[in-house]
Amino acid sequence: MNTAVDVRSVVVEREMPFPAEKLWRALTQPHLMEEWLMKSDFSPQVGRGFRFEAQWGALDCEVLEVEPQRSLAYTWNGMGLESVVTWTLTPTAAGTRLRMEQVGFKPEQEQAYRGAMAGWPRFFDGLEQTLARLD
Repeated sequence: MNTAVDVRSVVVEREMPFPAEKLWRALTQPHLMEEWLMKSDFSPQVGRGFRFEAQWGALDCEVLEVEPQRSLAYTWNGMGLESVVTWTLTPTAAGTRLRMEQVGFKPEQEQAYRGAMAGWPRFFDGLEQTLARLD
């Protein structure tokens, strides 16, 4: 029997020298998301389904929460993993603190968990590079 205690999450937090409005664009506009995350048909509308696509396969997702320039949450489901990714944007003196939490890794999903632990910091690096190029 699985209890909530068995479910793990991956959290990445980073302060970025960009305003929340700029980060929001990179988190919600498909042509920008494709640069740092994956190809998608994302639209920031609660209840809307969308797909992320990569060489290794696809994820079926649904938008759960949209609070412009503050928070964004969506399901992240694929290859047996059912999880939720939540982004939180907090203005700081130097820019914006961006927090990503992916919740839903079961004990038997060690490979997916390790993949997320390794992958999200790389996605953040790509996001910073995309933001640096944005006007």
